[in-house]
Amino acid sequence: MGSGMQGGGQLYGLGLTLLVAVAVMAMRNRRPRRLRLEAMWIRPVIYLALVGLTFAAAPPPQGVLAISVLAAALILGVAVGWLRGSMMRIDVHPETHDISAQASIVGMMLILGLLVLRTTLRNAATTTSIAGLPAAALTDSLILFAGSMMITQSVEMFLRARKLLAGAQAAKAAPAPSPGANPPIIQ
Repeated sequence: MGSGMQGGGQLYGLGLTLLVAVAVMAMRNRRPRRLRLEAMWIRPVIYLALVGLTFAAAPPPQGVLAISVLAAALILGVAVGWLRGSMMRIDVHPETHDISAQASIVGMMLILGLLVLRTTLRNAATTTSIAGLPAAALTDSLILFAGSMMITQSVEMFLRARKLLAGAQAAKAAPAPSPGANPPIIQ
């Protein structure tokens, strides 16, 4: 079997994997999921620990170009994480104050685009040489990007959910006008 057939098989496998991943994400995100505000700190701490342990086990490469790529990955990860978190629909039940979140279609497409971009960059990094940039800097930047994106998404969702919950609690605590009372005239 020639190398061309082998590459076609890998491309077919990658396409099939992406198709399954998108189908699973779409099915999983069709319904709102319950958010527990008091436990939303756990996911960012786990991601932070994983990224920290990864960099502690194999420190990132030094050099101006490598550090610039890592800084760009961090900044881009924070921006994409904030964007993805802001696209999540968050609802607070007015009576029970239960919080639920549902991913948006745009957010799912964003993740799909990032998967395609990551795969393309990974394949390009293995077949071409980027002058002065170690391959470890590329892989470390992908780890830093993913970690900062997930942490920032969780933080954005927590801040928004907390604000929505406070608004729902304030609305419930406000005295309701009595049925026979006339509303005040505002001039």
